[in-house]
Amino acid sequence: MALKQTVKKLIPKNVFRKIEPYGHLAEAALLQAKYGFPAKNLRVIGITGTDGKTTTCFMVYQMLKNSGCNVALVSTVSVDYADGRGLQPSPTHMTTASAGQLAILLKKIAKNRPDWVVLETSSHALAQYRVLGVPYSIAVLTNITHEHLDYHGTFKNYQKAKRRLFTLANKNSKGLRLGVINADDGSAELFKSAISNPVMYGINRGELTASEIKLSPNGVTFVAQTKEAPEESYKITLTVPGKFNVYNALAAIAVGKACGLSKEQIEKGLASLKTVPGRMSVLDIKERFDVVVDYAVTPAALENVLKTAQDTYKGNVRLVFGATGDRDKSKRPIMGKVAAKYADVVYLTDDETYTEDPSTIRNAVYKGIEAAGGQNKCKLIEDRELAIKTALTDAKKGDVILITGLGHQKDRNMGGKLITWSDETVVKDVLADLTD
Repeated sequence: MALKQTVKKLIPKNVFRKIEPYGHLAEAALLQAKYGFPAKNLRVIGITGTDGKTTTCFMVYQMLKNSGCNVALVSTVSVDYADGRGLQPSPTHMTTASAGQLAILLKKIAKNRPDWVVLETSSHALAQYRVLGVPYSIAVLTNITHEHLDYHGTFKNYQKAKRRLFTLANKNSKGLRLGVINADDGSAELFKSAISNPVMYGINRGELTASEIKLSPNGVTFVAQTKEAPEESYKITLTVPGKFNVYNALAAIAVGKACGLSKEQIEKGLASLKTVPGRMSVLDIKERFDVVVDYAVTPAALENVLKTAQDTYKGNVRLVFGATGDRDKSKRPIMGKVAAKYADVVYLTDDETYTEDPSTIRNAVYKGIEAAGGQNKCKLIEDRELAIKTALTDAKKGDVILITGLGHQKDRNMGGKLITWSDETVVKDVLADLTD
């Protein structure tokens, strides 16, 4: 890592960005050879997108598992090695592990001969050839919005990296060469052109659509139908809230159909998913208000969770959030604008600072809040625990407190050092202190 950082300093940024993938390709090829190309006999479902990857992975995993399949899962938050032990904490903090770590994971999984492997696949992993040798049979796109431009440089490059998942699936002659694509996303046609067998889903358009959507704090119900057989409708019940989860569930239904699951198996499988760690997690606190923890680290994800809260709660929506250091700086004021537009009260605080000055991060977010005219609804509290405590103290009956940015994490990077941290634990500890 030190050598890489030294090389980056010596080579112009635009030149390094062009040559870097070749270094990753060589490294991945050597590691795959070292571990004997462990994924070669696996059937892999790759799920990518800016938002919703983890939730969609869990939906597909749970649906297949509930139907009796032996399923492996590799996601941001959990891994199932298909060895009978069920979900285990992810051994890395990455959406998709490094080439070496992923090879080791897949080698362990391959020994257990799963029917399917559900692999959450990031744009970084695709651009850096970490998934070299992975035989994708099905590729899924949840959406693609503003994110990771600090790494990819342009939105076009970001699209190109995501699209690689579909070209990889299309090259796999032993797979289904199936692409499941969000038809309501602006990049849908670009991804459709990369795969032999596209399946388009969406609320507004597509071959698989949703209607009769009903939202509540406890989940969502809707009816899914296909154009080819409109009389064959799926009555879907989700215990994870949010209209955006209708999209995630539609993607899962399309995958389930492709894997040969029956209508009943799809319906029961999706209903059996009780929660996704750190994704619209309603905490069990038994208060007159609700507290919801969500990972939302992009403008689109933040807008989705805020809209969901506005649609499902009668009281005020109170948002505790910040932005991450050493990441895409251009999205910070955009997130500030989103917060000002959709939250009733904003508690702007620190997220993970990494090596950046915390005040610089907060100021960038605040500029967006100010630009949207939301300064009067914003409380600037740099200490995250104090921000949470203030929100809990302010909350009234019927309100909801959204705490976003860290989600499932059990630690956070502050000043380049990892410290133990859990938003859920902090909430419960503060409430315990307040009631003493």
